[in-house]
Amino acid sequence: MRQSPFRPFRTLAATAALFGMAVAGCTGGTGASPATSTPIPAQAEAPPARGPFVAAANPLAVEAGMRVLRDGGSAVDAAVAVQAVLGLVEPQSSGLGGGAFMMVYDAASGEVTSYDGRETAPAAATPELFYEDGRPLDFVSAVLSGRSTGAPGAVAMLAEAQKAHGRLPWSALFSDAERLATDGFVVSPRLAGMISGQAPQARTRWATAYFTRPDGTRYVAGDVLKNPAYARTVAELAAQGAEVFYHGHIAREIAETVAQEPRPGALTAADIGAYQPLERGALCRPYRIYVVCVPPPPSSGVAVLQLLAMAEQTPDISRGPDSVAAWTAFAQLQRLMYADRDRYVGDPAFVGVPVQGLLDPSYAASRAALAPGLTGAAQPGTPPGGVMPGPDATHEPSGTTHMVIVDAAGNAVSMTTTVESIFGSGRMVGGFFLNNQLTDFSFAPTRADGGPAANAVAAGKRPRSSMSPIIVLDRQGRLVGAFGSPGGPSILAYNTKALIGVLDWNMPVQSAFALPNLVARGAGFGADTDRFSPALREGLAANGITLRPNASENSGLHGGIWRQRADGQWGWDGGADDRREGVARTE
Repeated sequence: MRQSPFRPFRTLAATAALFGMAVAGCTGGTGASPATSTPIPAQAEAPPARGPFVAAANPLAVEAGMRVLRDGGSAVDAAVAVQAVLGLVEPQSSGLGGGAFMMVYDAASGEVTSYDGRETAPAAATPELFYEDGRPLDFVSAVLSGRSTGAPGAVAMLAEAQKAHGRLPWSALFSDAERLATDGFVVSPRLAGMISGQAPQARTRWATAYFTRPDGTRYVAGDVLKNPAYARTVAELAAQGAEVFYHGHIAREIAETVAQEPRPGALTAADIGAYQPLERGALCRPYRIYVVCVPPPPSSGVAVLQLLAMAEQTPDISRGPDSVAAWTAFAQLQRLMYADRDRYVGDPAFVGVPVQGLLDPSYAASRAALAPGLTGAAQPGTPPGGVMPGPDATHEPSGTTHMVIVDAAGNAVSMTTTVESIFGSGRMVGGFFLNNQLTDFSFAPTRADGGPAANAVAAGKRPRSSMSPIIVLDRQGRLVGAFGSPGGPSILAYNTKALIGVLDWNMPVQSAFALPNLVARGAGFGADTDRFSPALREGLAANGITLRPNASENSGLHGGIWRQRADGQWGWDGGADDRREGVARTE
């Protein structure tokens, strides 16, 4: 596994250093265990956060994770089991054929680190990967093509993380997935809606064969769906490890499937066999009385931290969830954040991402000062060390999920995982869908004067990702919480909404997740219009913020915070976004 220039965040020493440099200028501002108190302050009497705790997008996956924890497994062990089940019961969102970013908190060492399982472009990829006849393909044609699939990274990433942080044998982590695939699982309403929906990936010959009942009709909610091919795949993974996926017949079958029409891709078995996950360390910054940690680029976690840094310079944010001024400020700060993210963030092995410049306190303050006067789309700024690349032309569709897990020793995982679009490219191998992750690259590789786009396609490159799993610490470097969401580019808005709701507005986690979503990228404002009160809608409109229904993937927030309850006991205040089918459980 290759290493990253970012190092694991050693919490006990590093939090003191972070706060010494930055905190002097800061000002305070149906879940697993609803809390009635404020978030954890830096109190010596607070016991260390402990599990078991699992929050994920399907109850069957949550139960698989809880079983591993009951058997003495670690948080990373449980993440392997949860992913294996999610790839079966929620295939529209993630799977073995996709990629992921994982944050890990190690309770014994006090370290936070990240694992990058983002897919990579094949060796034959060129900046014109999605060009045809001298112009970019339309997005749907690109998704359905063999060109859209990169070398999958989720399995390799999980194997590498489990080798470092696991307690149970790898072979013990797939039994739930194998059993459910063999015996069948009940199709959930959300999966049924995707099966019957109009997404073209649900209508490919592979998806049609899988989702059609013997009588020729499609599976509906309540039907039992079996997947014997998936059962064989996870049984092989359990017995032979990730090696069978990357160097055996599965890699060859992926390459053969990608090479089929329409528009065959160039991904080879050698590309898949050469895939390497990355341990990238952690990118951590203080926020209020906390420290928020995210993965470095090509994750867009830096954008979450930039928005939080601007929020600390914006007093209106602290006014609370019923304040027009707070929501107005939140929207305007998003515009600034997205303008910078879209311009600068890419794979750091190929482009210089000005991470420190984007998070520079003076730069964050200067950007926040622009928010009140914005009357349209924000322009990107010039952070210290930033070299202006070309305008971005990246599409980011929907097909992602998030999980949070804490084990009995206090180790934690926050992991966002994806096949990119709904059912990925619509192509299947071994009972799982293949990703269309390469459509996360910019289709336009250059600007008019020939300058490169930061997120242009290149051989071996990882596309920029909005996935930004989060771990939250207190000032002593102790675990406080973990959060994350799917949502394509809207992930950044969803994650920061949840953090502000919990950390600034002191809301129970489930209530914070249920807050209306507001996404301000570019000139428009997408929102859960029906969740905003008439008074808020009218007040926002008076401020020039006219809400329209959100066109991007909706949120699927999962996570929790360690809190003292009204009875004086400490426990997990957990939540699972009611826009999806997940649950948060603790025992």
